[in-house]
Amino acid sequence: QVRLVESGGGLVQAGGSLRLSCTAFGFTGRINTMGWFRLAPGKEREFVGAFTWTKTMTYYADSVKGRFTISRDGTKKTIDLQMNSLNPEDTAVYYCAGKYLGETAYRSPNEYDYWGQGTQVTVSS
Repeated sequence: QVRLVESGGGLVQAGGSLRLSCTAFGFTGRINTMGWFRLAPGKEREFVGAFTWTKTMTYYADSVKGRFTISRDGTKKTIDLQMNSLNPEDTAVYYCAGKYLGETAYRSPNEYDYWGQGTQVTVSS
């Protein structure tokens, strides 16, 4: 079994920064793709970005490109999401997701097998 544990999040003013972290525990050897999604009130779950160990590549949604950066820990299945230049539209619950035997950065939440509990990010104007 795999468990994803998120940390970080909180309240920040517009223009500020936050950092989220997600670590996979358990049988993580074949979790090859990990990603971040967010869910805002009244909206569908939105792809933010993902990293795949299969291709050692990172992908971002256009809405966060240039502001958000995904980094990984080289020794374990951990990905961080550094969020800069935050604006109120970034307010959402952010979820970490893991894909078993992932080969690319899947943008659909339906592709992922494991999910974290979610962490709230609130950006005040």
